[in-house]
Amino acid sequence: MSDRHHLIPSRQQLLHDAGVLTIYRDPLIPPKPAPGQPGTHSDFVPTEPELFLAILDDNRIIAFNGHVDLGTGIRTSLAQIVAEELDVSAESVLMVLGDPRDVPNQGPTIASASIQISAIPLRKAAAQARHFLLTRAAAHFNVSTQALETDKGHIRLSAAPEHSISFGTLLAGQRFDLRLDDEVTLKSPASYRIVGRSSRRVDIPAKATGGLTFVHDMRLPEMLHGRVVRPPYVGRDSGDFVGTSLLEVQHDSIKDIAGIVEVVVLGDFIGIVAEREEQAAQAARQLKVKWKPIPDLPDMQDLEATLRANPATERRLKQIGDVDQALANCATTLHRTYLCSYNLHASIGPSCALADVRDGGLKVWSGTQNPHSLRADLAKLTDMDEGLIEVIRMEASGCYGRNCADDVCADAVLLSRAVGRPVRVQLTREQEHGWEPKGTAQLMDVSGGLCADKQAAAYRFRTRYPSNDAPTLALVLTGKVDASNRVFEMGDRTSVPPYLYPNLDIACDDTAPIVRSSWLRGVSALPNSFAHECFIDELASAAGADPVEFRLRHLSDPRVKALIEAVTQQAGWRPRPAGQEIQLCVNGRLKGRGFAYAHYVHSRFPGFGAAMAAWVIELEVDPATGHIQVQRILVAQDAGLMVNPAGVRHQVHGNVTQALSRSLKEDVSFDQQAVTSLEWGGYPILEFTELPEIEVLLIDRPDEPPLGVGESTSLPGPPAIANALFDATGVRFYQTPFTPQRVRAQLAQAGICSWEDQQYAAP
Repeated sequence: MSDRHHLIPSRQQLLHDAGVLTIYRDPLIPPKPAPGQPGTHSDFVPTEPELFLAILDDNRIIAFNGHVDLGTGIRTSLAQIVAEELDVSAESVLMVLGDPRDVPNQGPTIASASIQISAIPLRKAAAQARHFLLTRAAAHFNVSTQALETDKGHIRLSAAPEHSISFGTLLAGQRFDLRLDDEVTLKSPASYRIVGRSSRRVDIPAKATGGLTFVHDMRLPEMLHGRVVRPPYVGRDSGDFVGTSLLEVQHDSIKDIAGIVEVVVLGDFIGIVAEREEQAAQAARQLKVKWKPIPDLPDMQDLEATLRANPATERRLKQIGDVDQALANCATTLHRTYLCSYNLHASIGPSCALADVRDGGLKVWSGTQNPHSLRADLAKLTDMDEGLIEVIRMEASGCYGRNCADDVCADAVLLSRAVGRPVRVQLTREQEHGWEPKGTAQLMDVSGGLCADKQAAAYRFRTRYPSNDAPTLALVLTGKVDASNRVFEMGDRTSVPPYLYPNLDIACDDTAPIVRSSWLRGVSALPNSFAHECFIDELASAAGADPVEFRLRHLSDPRVKALIEAVTQQAGWRPRPAGQEIQLCVNGRLKGRGFAYAHYVHSRFPGFGAAMAAWVIELEVDPATGHIQVQRILVAQDAGLMVNPAGVRHQVHGNVTQALSRSLKEDVSFDQQAVTSLEWGGYPILEFTELPEIEVLLIDRPDEPPLGVGESTSLPGPPAIANALFDATGVRFYQTPFTPQRVRAQLAQAGICSWEDQQYAAP
């Protein structure tokens, strides 16, 4: 919806007009997601080719990618990739992202894979177009292609650069359609002039100047406004009560409100359509509804016990040696449990969508993360052919995982279908917080030990991650999808530690959600890394070793070692065992430092690796209040070739900020029946005044393939903080977030309650 959107021809023009070169692939049967994995469940097969690139005889260059830009800046980076292979400016490349009718189906926008994986065919398409245009130019000039060079959309004679011809002239009045060649020769990174250089984000100007970019700002002629009334089982989407709990809707309770067009009731779905937004909002608050009694949740206050009691199936992932025998022979053994609480995506703007169901077709404007999956869900919801459904993807206000964007889109569709006019639906803050699929709580049990020579000898790891893909809410509320509690196999992300343990036993307990839960930034890898990095830090302490030196001793990858050595050197890390030099500040606080490293390994085990990251953090903690003040963060990341270093730096800052907020504050609360964190007061996030300066060290590796950066840097955050807390207090912390209440209680239990006469009572 940018100001350049009007420059993009219709799909039919691109497929049939003269004066066009396209690089395409034949339509594919959508791959079925592996059992227990995210993906699109659809039998729809497009009848038209999937375009990756189109060059027009007026010199327009249009590129297509199946992923969407969630604020990560991939629209800019993908344009750089195309521009590099074509030898044009990045500004001249028009990127089309996400809309299923226009772009290839490349799966959900997850796993930090847009640049690392889904950009590969786009790069090849651009290279293929360049080779084709060179061949045509060689015929035009009657020379070999070696005698030519490309620059700024022109091909010229190397020996006589004043003789050139534009891409468009080579295509004038003709049409060429080339099937994507996976074996095409790509440019050498050594010749790059655009990729690897910082580029300004193309999406920022419209956002900064109030241009139409966010779905919240979209308006349509004859548009009505909708609001939904959710059931009382807030944040729960499984069980026989879901979709079957509505007893009565008292329509007369809103008869005094002007402008009401329709009240739509389908199963447990209730929606109100009105002429004006404030009318719909008032009616949603005022409508009287009776519901059946709701069954209680398990005890969410005793999260560890509840997670352990949830039925699970063990899935063995990796075994090396004999862990039981190794533990029996260890000079030192440790058995630890780590726990991460539920988190919200906490989208700053509650989700919004527009739908227009008319004339046998369906058109939606949505902030969805996965347009192809949404289209399949809407087909199921409406019993329509997917070919009749158009999803127009616009920016949304926050995401990084499965929030309510798809849910509100389905709400709008049901209401528009009922009234035959376009309907805009905006969720309330309470609905967004309450109903978004939570980043799930996770439980990790770890056992390990040291040999007599202080080397790590064994490591046993069990992780329990109750989550699935959280089916689109309207499907379960209306009974279109059974509200059974499916189990997804998603607890295995980064389940194997990066360190050399001669005896290893890794397993995942696959278990169904307890409340509505799905993926959040870092998925299960963030909690798993929390356990891995806290445990090896504790092994280092047991060995009397510096925590960084101990890690390096148990690593073999020189690239990882170089990353760790670079960040600790820049941080001025002075080797010493952690927790042995308690430092009391003049303000009565305790000062500590912490380190953690992680390599984000995503997708179904064994998965694939994204970027590598390491944190050095310095903090102070007040033992009387439990308040943590982060003083300094130095973060290093190795993402291979960085297409847009400025974009990578931006992503690192975003990762760090969100990881700090989740580590220090964010914790979803529940009562006996539902989620109760329904507003910002009940779910505080990090404030600007609490954010320290973030020092970023980007390791430049232009000869290595690019690695995903959207999530990787968040992983070392929680363990780095926990390890710094130990260094400051001598007390280990095993549960996130490290709220003042939790920190104060644990310090008090260890005998560190307050400071008097600046005397330290050792734990």
